[in-house]
Amino acid sequence: MATIGRVATDLTMVARSGEDTHQMKHITLGTNGLEVSRIGLGCMGMSAFYSGAGQDDAGAIATIHRAIDLGVTFFDTAEIYGPYTNESLLGQALAGRREKVVIATKFGTILHRGDSTRGLDGSAENIRLSVDGSLSRLDTDYIDLYYQHRMDPGTPIEDTVGTLAELIAEGKIRGYGLSEAAPTTLRRAHAVHPVTALQTEYSLWSRDVEAEILPVVRELGIGFVPYAPLGRGFLTGTIRSLNQLEDSDFRKSNPRFLGDNLEANIRIVEQVDAVAADLGAKPGQVALAWLLAQGDDIAPIPGTKQIHYLEENVASDTLILSTAQLATLDSLATASGDRYADMSPLNL
Repeated sequence: MATIGRVATDLTMVARSGEDTHQMKHITLGTNGLEVSRIGLGCMGMSAFYSGAGQDDAGAIATIHRAIDLGVTFFDTAEIYGPYTNESLLGQALAGRREKVVIATKFGTILHRGDSTRGLDGSAENIRLSVDGSLSRLDTDYIDLYYQHRMDPGTPIEDTVGTLAELIAEGKIRGYGLSEAAPTTLRRAHAVHPVTALQTEYSLWSRDVEAEILPVVRELGIGFVPYAPLGRGFLTGTIRSLNQLEDSDFRKSNPRFLGDNLEANIRIVEQVDAVAADLGAKPGQVALAWLLAQGDDIAPIPGTKQIHYLEENVASDTLILSTAQLATLDSLATASGDRYADMSPLNL
């Protein structure tokens, strides 16, 4: 699946030269013709859960604008990020640029029918309350890709998808997706109305999807959008201690960042860094290049608040890994620790 060849020695030449000569590759998600840039931008960390969230909206907006300049068209948010503030931030950033981009947002983890606290609700009433709020905050007439953020065990997926199909017919959304859905759920949803994309964690150290999820989405013609493709920042090689993170940072309670797991996972990143050194690249770029090499139907959404990291990420689609380098990365040990402190469906 990987393209073999030689990599340019300066992967950040676009950033260094100040010229936007890089041509971002595009793929089509699903069967409804939704075209997106091969690398998107996850906007969550600009407003929620990570260190520095919500502290520099102007810088975040500048990063979004720079992403568009570099050919990124795929922007990911959710009503729960903040809550609400990330959608508003993205809507502000995209003012006057709406037709150039694809907006993905998510519903289903806020109880709009109740007290608006966190909870799972895939009912028709909750979906309609959610979508109207998102449309208002994003300042748009339609959402390109509308995900159910987590599955609601109390509402049959067929009912949820039936409502989403109505929203498509009404023009409020262009397509729908699921996030962290099981293979059987995907099949049931797809039988009601074609799923455009599945969003699930996938990276060098989160490869569970390879066993069942990826085969199913490829069989059904569903696009795949990996979130946390840089291991929540760990695969960039910049995190060596929890002291680098704010107390409110989600990762301070994440098993993969704690105790012996932290030390074991640092050793994994050191091996990624060794491949990067051979290429004159950054470890995060190698991690993204490996992910892109797993198939032409994959559109990762690495998140960042800062322009220089964005530019590094975007340049990853020019990085070509050799057969030997891919084999080295494929053989890396599994990350130590669970993805979450508990596997509650409300984990984001």
